[in-house]
Amino acid sequence: MASFTLQGIPVSRGITIGRAHLLRPAAMDVRHYLIGQEQVEDEVSRLSQAIAQVQLDLQSIWSDLPTDAPTELGAFLDVHALILSDPMLSEAPLDIIRTRHYNAEWALVTQVDALSAQFDEIEDDYLRERKADIQQVAERVLKLLTGTAHDLPRAVGVDERNANMIVVAKDISPADMMQFRDAAFTGFVTDEGGTNSHTAIVSRSLGIPAVVGLGNASELIKQDDWLIIDSDAGVVIVAPSPLLIAQYRDQQAILLKAKKKLSKLKKTRAITLDGVEVSLLANIELPEDAHAAMEAGASGVGLFRSEFLFMGRTGAEVVLPSEEEQFLAYRQAVQTMKGKPVTIRTLDVGADKPLDHHEHHILNPALGLRAIRYCLKEPQIFLTQLRAILRASAFGTVHILIPMIAHAFEIDQSLAMLEQAKHSLRADGIEFDDEVKVGAMIEIPAAALSLPMFVKKLDFLSIGTNDLIQYTLSIDRADHEVAHLYNDTHPAILQLLDMTVSAGTKANIPVAICGGMAGDLKLTRLLVAMGFRELSMPAALLPEIKQEILNTHVGQLQSGVKKVLKTYDPRLIQELLQTMRSQVFDVSSQ
Repeated sequence: MASFTLQGIPVSRGITIGRAHLLRPAAMDVRHYLIGQEQVEDEVSRLSQAIAQVQLDLQSIWSDLPTDAPTELGAFLDVHALILSDPMLSEAPLDIIRTRHYNAEWALVTQVDALSAQFDEIEDDYLRERKADIQQVAERVLKLLTGTAHDLPRAVGVDERNANMIVVAKDISPADMMQFRDAAFTGFVTDEGGTNSHTAIVSRSLGIPAVVGLGNASELIKQDDWLIIDSDAGVVIVAPSPLLIAQYRDQQAILLKAKKKLSKLKKTRAITLDGVEVSLLANIELPEDAHAAMEAGASGVGLFRSEFLFMGRTGAEVVLPSEEEQFLAYRQAVQTMKGKPVTIRTLDVGADKPLDHHEHHILNPALGLRAIRYCLKEPQIFLTQLRAILRASAFGTVHILIPMIAHAFEIDQSLAMLEQAKHSLRADGIEFDDEVKVGAMIEIPAAALSLPMFVKKLDFLSIGTNDLIQYTLSIDRADHEVAHLYNDTHPAILQLLDMTVSAGTKANIPVAICGGMAGDLKLTRLLVAMGFRELSMPAALLPEIKQEILNTHVGQLQSGVKKVLKTYDPRLIQELLQTMRSQVFDVSSQ
C-alpha cells in the first residue's frame, strides 16, 4: 500500500506510532424491519433495558473517574446521562415501536435522525454540540442492541505483531474516551471535532497525541493500517515506510526523555534567567481537581470555574446547589491547596453554559444574559454563592473573580452585594476573611478600553483570552466556517493585552491571564516579556511552561516585544514571535 499523509487540526502534543483500530458507528450496522403486534412489547422491553444499561454504564464510569481524570469529563458524562433520561430519547422511540411497529434499532435511529434534523436548523453553538452528544448517547444504546459493544483490548507492546493501537473514528464520545484510558490506545484520529471537542480536551489532559477534523480519515484508513500521528504538526501518516517509522521512533525517544526531565521541575520556582518570578497557577472545574494542581506544582488555583457545581441539575425544575453544598466544595479546594491562593470565579452561566437546557432559544446568547449580568438579575443566587465563598475564605487564601464586567455600575453592585453577604455572615456569627481580594475578568473589549474604572475599585484583574478574542474579532470559535479567523496574535488582541497589563502595573495591582493563551508554549516568552506575572492553565501544561520561563531572559526580549506591538502585519508578527522563541540569551556578563 502506498503511503499518504492527512492534515488535520492538532489538539495535543507528541508523537505516536501504531496500528489503526476503526470504530464504526453502530448506526451503520442497524437492521430495519417491521415487527408483528405480538412482538411490540418485547421490542419495547429490549430498547428500555438497553437504555437502562447505558445509564448504569455512564454512572459507573462517572463514579470510577480517577482523581487525575480530565476535569471536564464529569460534566460531559452528566450531560449524556441527562440526555438519556430525556423523554425525547427515552420515551419517543418506544412510541415509534408501538405505533409504526419498527424494530428497536430502527426506532431509535429514526428518532435520533429527527432530532438531528431539528438541530441542523439552529445556529447556536451550544445546541450544535448537544446534537453530537445525542448521537453519541444513541451510539452506546445501539451498540448494546446490535451486540457490537465489547471490551477494549488491554495495553500491549509496540512490536510488529502487537502494535499499540490508534483509534480512528468519525467522532468519539466522552464516555468512550474514558474507556481508552487503560486500554491499548495511544492516539486518536477523528473525522470531526475541533480544538475544543471532547477528543481534544481529553487527549490534552491525558497527554495522548491526537489529530481531529480530518474529514474522511475513517473512510481512507483501513483496519490495522500502520499510522504515525505527529500531533504537533497535525499530521497523520498512513502506511509509512520502515525508515520513516524508525525516524519517528527516534523522535519519540527524545520527547519521552524531555518529559521525564520536566517532571523534576515540580518544586522549582518559575524564575527567568534575569530573576523575574512568574506564578504558574492551575484552572480547575471541581474541588477534587485541586489535587492535580498540587501534583503539578501549581502556585495556586488561578481559576475555579464554579458553574460546574451548578450544571447537570436540569429536570422539571432546576435545583441549584445550596449554600452549604457550595461552601463544602469551595472549602475542599481551599484546604487541598494548603494555603496557596484559590481564585473562585462567580457563577458564569448563559450562552454555551445554560443552567436549564430547556431554556427557550435566544437569538444571540453570547451577547445576552450571562455571567455577572445573570447574577445581578438573580441577586438571591448571587448572595448565596458569595456567602459560601466567604465562608470558605476562613480556611485559606481565597480571591473572588467577577466575570464579564463591562460597566461601572456592575462593579459597584457586585461590591455592594459582597458587603451585604459579609454583613449577613457577621450577623450569623460566621467567620470569614474580611480582607478577601476581589477582581474582574477582562474578557470584553469595552473593559480593556476602560481600565481606570477597574483598577481604582478592584484588587486584581484576570484576562479571559478565549472570550476576549471571540468578542474582539466577532468570531464564534465553535463555528468551523469562521474558525480559521480566530487569531490570538491579531494586532488588536496584542494591543488590548498590552493596555491591560500596563494599566495594572501602573496601578500596582496584579494582572493574570487565565485563558488559552496562558498555556500556549509559543506565546510564553511574549507574555512574560510584556509584563504578565501570573499565568493560569490546565495543570498538565504547567511543567513545559515552567521550563520555558526558566530559559527566558525578560530584559533581552524587550526590543522584540516593542517590534511585535508596533507592527500590524500578521506575517511579520509570526516571524518576530518565532525569533523570540528561538532566541538564545547571553547571561555571561551577569
